[in-house]
Amino acid sequence: MTGVDLGIPRVPGTRTAPDQPRPDDPALIDSFGRVATDLRVSLTDKCNLRCTYCMPAEGLDWMPGEDVLTDDELIRLMDIAVRLLGVTDIRLTGGEPLLRPRLEDLVARITSLRPRPRLSMTTNGIGLARRAPAFAEAGLDRINVSLDSVNPETFARITRRDRLSHVLAALAAAHEAGLTPVKINAVLLRGINDHEATDLLRFALENDYHLRFIEQMPLDAQHGWNRAEMITADEILDLLGAEFTLTPSPVERGGAPAERWLVDGGPHEVGVIPSVTRPFCAACERTRLTADGAIRSCLFSTTETDVRGLLRRGADDEEIADTWRDAMWGKLAGHEINEAGFAQPIRPMSAIGG
Repeated sequence: MTGVDLGIPRVPGTRTAPDQPRPDDPALIDSFGRVATDLRVSLTDKCNLRCTYCMPAEGLDWMPGEDVLTDDELIRLMDIAVRLLGVTDIRLTGGEPLLRPRLEDLVARITSLRPRPRLSMTTNGIGLARRAPAFAEAGLDRINVSLDSVNPETFARITRRDRLSHVLAALAAAHEAGLTPVKINAVLLRGINDHEATDLLRFALENDYHLRFIEQMPLDAQHGWNRAEMITADEILDLLGAEFTLTPSPVERGGAPAERWLVDGGPHEVGVIPSVTRPFCAACERTRLTADGAIRSCLFSTTETDVRGLLRRGADDEEIADTWRDAMWGKLAGHEINEAGFAQPIRPMSAIGG
């Protein structure tokens, strides 16, 4: 922590920039007292699945190759983040990060940074099974795999690809390689896989995976999100409660997004991330870097700050760090999904990074 008292985050609803000057503090502080120590780095906007709640069947127009940060540019920015800005955790995301060429080498370079950040990755798992040992050898600490169904027909309906066996093999390989705890991220869709909530939890318990259900968020490329169709956190708990007894976990949540529940008295847990109905914005510790070099203070930001241009015109580390600090100082109190004036980001999730 920085020791600077900046007050308590106010209730979302005000989009104005902070009216007080930024204190002379090296960390990624904002005007509501939060400190960003968790960096989400998108490595590509490309994906080899076509999940219905993320993008259309035909895919999207991908970023031009010259716009995407090079490995050297990524490493320089991550070095600035951990050395000058106090970042302690880095998560690699996409799109699908496994589509990034020579990713094992990039992981090894990241884990060689000092101070050494904790490094994790979120992936759909396609192709991970054969690469998991190499990622563990390179220093990757743990992994999250997106999986919305363990039923082949439902999986294919959601992802528009018949690849469930590949994802299941990825989970097993990650566990065997020691990329633990292996976490599963699942989204329930009304009338499609909501009846399979207990199947997913039973599968996770049987294989010692950590399951987290995430409320569907308005980040689809089609801008077709409908709040009335979203399965809420309370509904998820009700669905699970039909078969399991859930009690609140005694572990303090801190800045983690998931509400954690002991399953049948423990020790196994299930997480529910109520991003929409019970947002955790007041405790948010995240800052984001897109694959084309933009800093985002929030997943739902409607503005972003270009650092790729700074890199390519020769800016020094301190100028880049100061630009990053200023971008985070202007972070809003919350994502405002529940406010009348909410505007969905132009970029979809695949171009922002999960």
